[in-house]
Amino acid sequence: LRQDTLVVYTSDNGFFLGEHGWFDKRFMYEESLRTPLVMRYPRGIAPGRVREEMALNIDLAPTFLDYAGVAIPAEIQGGSLRPLLSGQAPAQWRQSFYYHYYEYPGAHMVKRHYGVRTLRWKLIHFYDDIDAWELYDLQKDPHEMHDLYSDPACAPIIAELQVELQRLARYYKDPHS
Repeated sequence: LRQDTLVVYTSDNGFFLGEHGWFDKRFMYEESLRTPLVMRYPRGIAPGRVREEMALNIDLAPTFLDYAGVAIPAEIQGGSLRPLLSGQAPAQWRQSFYYHYYEYPGAHMVKRHYGVRTLRWKLIHFYDDIDAWELYDLQKDPHEMHDLYSDPACAPIIAELQVELQRLARYYKDPHS
């Protein structure tokens, strides 16, 4: 049974404890955006392997279906992590992901925002009753302390990220962005 059981450890995203001056967990900043994901399956996952590719919670269902030998329905938005977990690098694996929080006003009082994250960059747009953009270089500023959106040198990066943001919003059929 131990050899044939996929064991998964993950969690919900965490609350801010003062980082960025925030108290909630619904913002697109790294402290609450990232979650742990540890998997064990002796027949298919080598121990100690760490991957840098972006895995999302929408990838869990297709991964479980894949390991169970069940066809993944076309309407599922994520992808199976099985190739990554077996040491392969799929040619078409995501290079960015989309985030959107729109429950405002509400109990948590987190402003509506959406954004795109790549391995290096993050672009966030707060909207509705405000219109504010933020850009972070996660390689040079992993704690997102220096907003680069107003830096003229970043205009080409912003333009590229905005195109990707709109592509992802269309892909996920998000009418709010």
